[in-house]
Amino acid sequence: MQRSPGVLTYEERTADMNNIKTTVHSVTYDLLRSLGLTTVFGNPGSTEQTFLQDFPDDFHYVLALQEASAIAMADGFAQATGRPALVNLHSCAGLGNSMGNLIAVNKGHTPLIITAGQQHREMLVGDPYLSSPDATMMPRPWVKWSYEPARAEAVPEAFMRAYAMALQPPAGPVFLSIPLDDWNQPLDGPAVRRSVSSSYAPDPERLRHFAGRISDSQHPALVFGPDVDRAGGWQDAVALAEKLNAAVYGAPLADRTSFPEDHPLYQGPLGMSLKSVSERLAGHDLVVVIGAEVFRYYPWVSGDVLPAGTDLLQITQDPAVAGAARVGDSLLGNTRQAIRQLVELVAAGGARTAPPPLEWPRKLPATPSSPLTPEEVYAALSRVRPPHAVIVNESTSTMGQHMQWLPTTEPQSFYGTPSGGIGWALPATIGIAMGLKAQQVKRPVIALIGDGSFQYSIQALWTAAQHQLPIVFVAMRNGEYSILKSFAELEHTPGVPGLDLPGLDIAGVARGFGCRSVEVTTTEQLESEFTAALGTAGPTVIVVHTKPEKTAL
Repeated sequence: MQRSPGVLTYEERTADMNNIKTTVHSVTYDLLRSLGLTTVFGNPGSTEQTFLQDFPDDFHYVLALQEASAIAMADGFAQATGRPALVNLHSCAGLGNSMGNLIAVNKGHTPLIITAGQQHREMLVGDPYLSSPDATMMPRPWVKWSYEPARAEAVPEAFMRAYAMALQPPAGPVFLSIPLDDWNQPLDGPAVRRSVSSSYAPDPERLRHFAGRISDSQHPALVFGPDVDRAGGWQDAVALAEKLNAAVYGAPLADRTSFPEDHPLYQGPLGMSLKSVSERLAGHDLVVVIGAEVFRYYPWVSGDVLPAGTDLLQITQDPAVAGAARVGDSLLGNTRQAIRQLVELVAAGGARTAPPPLEWPRKLPATPSSPLTPEEVYAALSRVRPPHAVIVNESTSTMGQHMQWLPTTEPQSFYGTPSGGIGWALPATIGIAMGLKAQQVKRPVIALIGDGSFQYSIQALWTAAQHQLPIVFVAMRNGEYSILKSFAELEHTPGVPGLDLPGLDIAGVARGFGCRSVEVTTTEQLESEFTAALGTAGPTVIVVHTKPEKTAL
């Protein structure tokens, strides 16, 4: 029987399959799959297309329109899932675009594996277009590890080490530069896959010593920082505070909240300067800082690190944070484990007098203001905030009003930027919403962002619209960089240019990126549109006009 031309027999097909060689590309993707790294955030370029070719059906590519957005989305995704995330950037130019938000990733201890394409190995000696001559140096000091494999065959192993380095405490970002011609090189698989620990226990003897000092304290203060929430230690922090009957303060400029801000023992944030922190801690003979720096300061206002007669103990997973502390004794270890053990080790503080409950001023204008004051905006949002909402805030001049009207009362419910830059919150909110969706967790996601911050990564709205993420963005439009005007007064620097923001049409731009968008001028309109947005399938941008106010520094 004559067979048709071009049709292979079973034996010929089997022989062809046996001759198929695995490549760096296939071996690496198998490794990524086994590690759960199947979501890739990025903006593709020519040096990355060999990595992205034949993109597997079980992988998910999240396209951002700019690399700063891509890395912040990955940051939010990793924080929401509690797992490392993968970012693919375009050569040195794309890495450069991402650097501002890379600082936030570093400061926030987020495990990210950041990759960028490098030019063809055979051309690198001549510094060709799109080459990165010092690829591993460029992202430093904001990555834990930076590497370009010396040969193509080492790419999968480099990914395995990157995963381990990103995850091990203190967690953080790592960087790989990969020449574009590496991916198609033949390579026998599979890659070596190994597991690593993501935490380590505190030294038992030193922890008992700390417990003794805490038990002997007459007026201890507890400061729970963002690493407590990251470690899942929220309930343990409550248990420790209640056993000690001790005052609890929020860490300065915290990017996560680790203690219920409506709890009777909560005394509010410490402040942002040497003077304010020292004054807030007056009267305490011992301060116990867990999961935070000692301390994260912002404005320079002269003062003491601690008031006279006050000692300090610090528990952190980050040796660099422990080394940078200007006062006190430090203990290294997982914050959740340390708190949980302290609950068992410390003596009950029933004899101590509990601090009086914190009373927020919560003052509203006698008559409605036009434009609205920040207090009116936050008061309105407090009336319509749904249960279990996740809130991301980058309205730097209204953080005080946020704490008064929208206290965080559940774990993993507040996110902010730890870097001091702006442009992180909008794309990070998108990543958080994606992370919750990936875990099938249904929680409303709300972003409160100033009009200046909104502009830095506004193109990220397109990704939110494309993925139909039900996010409510509230853009507070006060027409200026209000926080900087407050700093100008503090620093006695009159006449600083570029602090006003006229002519911004946030609603129009948002609609151009595919989002539902409205402008409101009253609290009634805000509450109505916010409630409607909660029931909308995709993202909504609500622009609310607000009155500029001086920020307390």
